[in-house]
Amino acid sequence: MKFMKLGTRPDTFYTEEATRSLASEIPSDLEIRINGVTYLLHKLQFALLPRCGLLQRLYSDTPESTTVTMELHDIPGGEEAFELCAKYCYGITISLSAHNFVPAFCAAKFLRMTESVDQGSFVLKLEAFFNSCILEGWKDSITALQTTVKLNEWSENLGIIRRCIDSIVDKILTPPAKVRWSYTYTRPGFNKHEHSVPKDWWTEDISDLDIDLFRCIITALKSTYLLPPQLIGEALHVYASRWLPDTTKIRPSESSEPGEVVSDKESQRRVLETIVSMIPVDRGSVSIGFLLRLLNTANYLATSPATKAELIRRSSVQLEEATLSDILFPSHLGQQVYDIDSVAAVLESFLVVWRRVSQEASVEESQVVASIRRIGKLIHSYLQVVAKDPDMPVSKFVSLAEALPDVARRNHDELYKAINNYLKEHPDLSKADRKRLCRTLDCQKLSPEVRAHAVKNERLPLRTVVQVLFFEQEIKGGGGGGGGSNSRMLSQELSFNGKQPAPPAMAAAAEDLSSKLQLKSSTPESSSIRSNKHERVKRPDSRKGKVEDERNILVRGEIEEEVEKGKEGSKLDRKKIMGSRSGSSTHGRDKGRDR
Repeated sequence: MKFMKLGTRPDTFYTEEATRSLASEIPSDLEIRINGVTYLLHKLQFALLPRCGLLQRLYSDTPESTTVTMELHDIPGGEEAFELCAKYCYGITISLSAHNFVPAFCAAKFLRMTESVDQGSFVLKLEAFFNSCILEGWKDSITALQTTVKLNEWSENLGIIRRCIDSIVDKILTPPAKVRWSYTYTRPGFNKHEHSVPKDWWTEDISDLDIDLFRCIITALKSTYLLPPQLIGEALHVYASRWLPDTTKIRPSESSEPGEVVSDKESQRRVLETIVSMIPVDRGSVSIGFLLRLLNTANYLATSPATKAELIRRSSVQLEEATLSDILFPSHLGQQVYDIDSVAAVLESFLVVWRRVSQEASVEESQVVASIRRIGKLIHSYLQVVAKDPDMPVSKFVSLAEALPDVARRNHDELYKAINNYLKEHPDLSKADRKRLCRTLDCQKLSPEVRAHAVKNERLPLRTVVQVLFFEQEIKGGGGGGGGSNSRMLSQELSFNGKQPAPPAMAAAAEDLSSKLQLKSSTPESSSIRSNKHERVKRPDSRKGKVEDERNILVRGEIEEEVEKGKEGSKLDRKKIMGSRSGSSTHGRDKGRDR
């Protein structure tokens, strides 16, 4: 950082209470009041009035007296800036830099310390220092620009802000190989002596600026179209990391503490909304992880609905690029650990676009399927984690699982794992909620290994276990016939293969389910079909499939009904079952005669 020193006399200003005086044998005859501070100075002996056009005019307007009093409460920079100008007039040594240039320059302009009043004026010296030193330096330009925040109107009118921004933008657009000035770059593993200048060398230094000044620089850079969108996005990421809270480190109890400073949240909210408005429209200009972190921060800071909607839309466009860690961000509402509502909102926005794209003739079906299956894999992994949250409502869990279309799942193994995790963590779940949790699960889309696990899973509703067993026996029995064999196998499965005692409800279900299957296989309709095996071979396959489907549906429906009764501890009424089956068999024979 460069400095400019003016004056040779030692500093002899001293303070008594709220009065600043100059140690001198000459008594003061000029009193200047600024914001509660009084300066006792001299009119002519030390060239104060001759160098300040404003003081000359004010002095001429006052009646002649021994001591003249003036009030300069509206001087830019306050008493500190005025004292710099006064010391310059007294010839006292002052040191100027990018830190105090702006208030000194504005105060000198206010006091009219220009060439028209004094040759070789203070304003002239300050302008020379500004042009030759501050604007030529990288960090000096940024420091001077930051100090304009307190004197925004004066700095804007005097052109300080515009000239600083132009200087900063010109240096950012300089090819990295030609960068010769000092810059701040603290990325892990980077060594200035061993590595060349990175493309984003400028991002950390400008992140120290106020959000409005930062926005001016980014807007100017975007208007040149000389930097790639990813570089603009990196600057936004660095700025957000510098000024926005890390929501992953905020405890749920801290989210609503009444003692938190409201002004800080308001400032952070403004920063976030401004950053979102500056994100380049190009896809990939910022990462999906950054977008989702901004969304989570937006929920924490309670930003405007428009800002949240924009973040949800932008996140959904790049959702395929997300990893599990990207979407596992904390919730700031309620007791649940994870923000499943935001993930559901992003998924819903993605599906709207995906469904529209999938109907376009120009898009290959394989691309559409591959896209939604990547999302399905991500959501299933997410469900398996959030299922372990003891405060996760079953309604939100089921809603997210059901949001995925069927094509998103190659099989239901991952969904089963998520449901099993939820049942483990929530052992007191009601019967209705267990059914609701498992209604998305398609037992026919489970792998043999998962089906084997489901059969022995006491946490699952009995209806789901029976569906798994019935499908398993359909596979083993080739889709029909062998009723007695199948019934014995199914009974053994329900009894956990005899390796351990079955639960009472399931044991009762096993016994009655075995009887049911034997009953089905001994009906006149079944005997007729078996005795005419040769004739069935000649018939169309559709007839056979229809018969088998009807039989399977009837058996499965009655099995599930009776299993539910068995779960409630009631005994099965075999006569009622046989009577109902006899009626259904007669109905089947009557239909055959009609044909």
